[in-house]
Amino acid sequence: MTVPDFQTIMLPLLKVSGDEKEHTITSASDFLAANIFHLSEEEKKELLPSGIQSRFKNRVGWARTYLAKAGLLKVTGRGKFCITDAGKKILVENPGAINIDYLSRFPSFQEFKNFSKPEKDEKAPVQSHLQTPEESLEYNYNSLRHQLVDDLLEHVKKCEPSFFEQLVVDLLVAMGYGGSLKDAGEAVGQSGDGGIDGIIKEDKLGLDVVFIQAKRWEAVVGRPVVQAFAGSLEGHRAKKGVLITTSQFSKDAKEYVTKIEKKIVLIDGEQLAQLMIDHNIGVTEVSTYTVKKLDLDYFEET
Repeated sequence: MTVPDFQTIMLPLLKVSGDEKEHTITSASDFLAANIFHLSEEEKKELLPSGIQSRFKNRVGWARTYLAKAGLLKVTGRGKFCITDAGKKILVENPGAINIDYLSRFPSFQEFKNFSKPEKDEKAPVQSHLQTPEESLEYNYNSLRHQLVDDLLEHVKKCEPSFFEQLVVDLLVAMGYGGSLKDAGEAVGQSGDGGIDGIIKEDKLGLDVVFIQAKRWEAVVGRPVVQAFAGSLEGHRAKKGVLITTSQFSKDAKEYVTKIEKKIVLIDGEQLAQLMIDHNIGVTEVSTYTVKKLDLDYFEET
């Protein structure tokens, strides 16, 4: 069983409210998950890509919103609702399912649909009727981000070695390492050791240093490369290192760094691109969208 889409949830949610009592999104979600859809604990805990809200609870919330827009449920408070007379009549009709097409028979829902429909844009992605608005927004955001990751890696692999080394410096400084960009730039590239490409301060005070190896590999980086880097750290009596590649690390390489005393962080190509995006290295902001919600505290009676 997978987490049901919000349209599948509509009829069961209306039936739950058929007892004419006031319900909450949380209590309704718990009941539906356990008694109607028989979701596993893993499915109940599944989060939206943002990691902020349960996917199932989000879908229950939107099922309530759509039913309320059609006049079948009434919102009675923060996360609370109850059935309306119109909703009771629908339960008497005993429909096989309730979905967006079914709700379109109600004028209030038609008005809601027409109001929330954006102007036609042939280039705009098509939203699935099975997704809630948050899921659609996050899906399209993640699609754009994944494409940007691919574009970044393509350009990083084509850049000169000296530019790549500077990119790594810029990123580490943006992440809070190395003190000033000037200090970091002077530190990286000084070593000349076969296994070390640079040294950078761990903090602004320079209380400790991190040794760096950054290579534009194409093939998967295996354990021997990581082991050689660890040996280079030993030669400098260093305890910490960062190994960056534009490709990937093998399973053996990842397991190796978990078993040694030295702290070595492995950053593969995708992680590198993700960090560049997060810290605005090699990217520029095009648009910002702020998602807001109703502040019910503002309308509470004092």
